[in-house]
Amino acid sequence: MARVSQEHLDARRRQILDGAALCFARNGFHATSMQDVLKEVDLSAGAVYRYFGGKDELISAIVTEVLDTVRDIYERAALQSPPPTPDVLIPRTLARMRELRPATLDGGEWMFPRLMIQVWTETTRNPELAAALGEGYQKVRASWVRIVEGYQDAGLMPRDTDADAMARAMIAVVQGFAAQIALFGGPLEETVGEGLRAMMTVRRPGTDG
Repeated sequence: MARVSQEHLDARRRQILDGAALCFARNGFHATSMQDVLKEVDLSAGAVYRYFGGKDELISAIVTEVLDTVRDIYERAALQSPPPTPDVLIPRTLARMRELRPATLDGGEWMFPRLMIQVWTETTRNPELAAALGEGYQKVRASWVRIVEGYQDAGLMPRDTDADAMARAMIAVVQGFAAQIALFGGPLEETVGEGLRAMMTVRRPGTDG
């Protein structure tokens, strides 16, 4: 029997993950069965279970992959001198996620933010998923800390800036915009950038303008 190439295996795994992500985003984890996933990806049970043991493994794999993608974007940004400012970097990250997750587009709607909310909800009852999400969050946070340190090295921020506090705030901005998209639709990446640029112009009372 001819050996299956690694490229084929990777493509099949990608097909399963993208199909499962779309199902979960559309209907939620609990309302989605493995039969729904099989129908979405048009594969047999044996073909899917070769890669994943069930819904929990699929969810964990999707979460880990997404967080690794976001961390990679931020780590690459941290290597630049200086790193892109938040009003550039965060919209760029959202745009990159749209590009890398085309299978979460359903009828023209970007479904990925809805999937994020499903993940956050599921972590309240799934300790293993909560652990995977927590580990990924720590890595993303560490990447943001390195970005802030890059701002400091370039003289864009004071040395006494709390890098970890800013990292948490920037992650919260991304999460907040994702929640807006999932619940209300929009905003576009350009709106995110404009909003952040406006925030960056605010001065404390009593400071020179």
